Amino acid sequence: MTFAQAPLHRALQVLTRGRGSRLVGAGLCVAMLSACTLSPDYHRPTLDTPAQFKQAEGWTQASPSDAMARGAWWEIYGDPGLNALVEELNRSNQTVAQSEAQYRQAQALVRSSRASLFPTLDLTTSKNRSAQGTGSSSSSLSNNSSGIRDTYNAQLGVSWEIDLWGKLRETLHADQASAEASLADLASIRLSQQSELVQNYLQLRVIDEQKRLLEATVAAYERSLRLTENQYRAGVSGPDAVAQARTQLKSTQADLIDLAWQRAQFENAIAVLLGKAPANFALADSKSIPALPEVPLALPSQLLERRPDIAAAERNVMAANAQIGVSRAAYFPDLSLSMSGGYSSSSFNNWIELPNRYWSVGPQLALTLFDAGKRSAEVDRTVAAYDQTVAQYRQTVLDGFKEVENYLVQLKVYADEAGVRQEALEAARESLRLTENQYKAGLIGYLDVVNVQTTALSNERSVLTLLEGRLVASVQLIAALGGGWDAEQAFAEAE
Repeated sequence: MTFAQAPLHRALQVLTRGRGSRLVGAGLCVAMLSACTLSPDYHRPTLDTPAQFKQAEGWTQASPSDAMARGAWWEIYGDPGLNALVEELNRSNQTVAQSEAQYRQAQALVRSSRASLFPTLDLTTSKNRSAQGTGSSSSSLSNNSSGIRDTYNAQLGVSWEIDLWGKLRETLHADQASAEASLADLASIRLSQQSELVQNYLQLRVIDEQKRLLEATVAAYERSLRLTENQYRAGVSGPDAVAQARTQLKSTQADLIDLAWQRAQFENAIAVLLGKAPANFALADSKSIPALPEVPLALPSQLLERRPDIAAAERNVMAANAQIGVSRAAYFPDLSLSMSGGYSSSSFNNWIELPNRYWSVGPQLALTLFDAGKRSAEVDRTVAAYDQTVAQYRQTVLDGFKEVENYLVQLKVYADEAGVRQEALEAARESLRLTENQYKAGLIGYLDVVNVQTTALSNERSVLTLLEGRLVASVQLIAALGGGWDAEQAFAEAE
């Protein structure tokens, strides 16, 4: 209900009937009003969700049995070294540690809000010394000192704010939703850091493969240079052929050297993701590149539960909805009950004795009569904040759909391009084989060989670069699909 006047009216009618029924009426009043809530009924914001992704043709739909759907998604690449690095990231990454600390703060705030629903018990003890003059200004010092008095106090107090209008409960609901949003933020940060590490690792392994390719090419060019120099000394080739062979060799050696700083950048990035200084981390060369996996595709509706950033945005909407009820509760009086009792004496020896006891008990009802529109402004602010979070949620969902569509079409185009690139590479290798045979037979000059060798090497590196792009895009697609995170399971485990 919106303003709960009807339950209050019925409760007051009960209180007006006889003394015996007043206690019952008071209990019923509190019970009915405690069930009131001033926030709107919460519903997830409506969305125009497509039935499937536009680029879903040719992809396998995910099912609950898929390993990626529930487990460690990076294991789909089948690289034990990568698995170990990601597990270390989960333990040591400092960005994840920051987000985890923020989540623990949100959990503590929930416990604090829940505690506000219960009475507070306080114990106070004190000793006071006071004096009051008892004589004229000409009185002796002993007369002035006769007014000094010690007072010993011990008091036990109980206070309880009755949550008549649901203000405290709505605050708790808002904090719980915020804590769940913080948990989803933690999952989003962890997924982002994992994705970054996996991308860096895969790119580093492609550089290792490029290094092996260039090392083999340099060795081949060194043999070509020696052959050309021998032909020159025999008078078969001219000095221009030797110069071309040496130029090609040195250029390839320079490309090989250039890979060192590129690899170092990825290695240093991985070190920082693991919470280590780059100087204390090294990653040995690998002789293979992880295979490109088959990524199962979720449905668009599943994306709302699988992406932690979408879940966080939806929980922020829930928290903003509860805050509306908190702001509306300011229009109604706050009722609190307090009770205190203790002992007070001027003598420590007989301090805790029956004649020195005292007590007090009573309710307090506080209502703001005039605030120049402050409460109304606060209600308007919370409603506007709710509208803002709804728009943010919808935009987050749209961005999620866009990312998935982009990576789907990227992988599809890359797959088509890979087939053509592979055909071009095979043709370049065959052309190089035939050209080298012709050169060894003395049928063509070395310049023709150089051109074909350059084309073959360019195609070899293009295939590797394309494979790198496909691997990175597969990681990005998995992250866009939410990785192995599940909102319902995560929130249930957090409770």
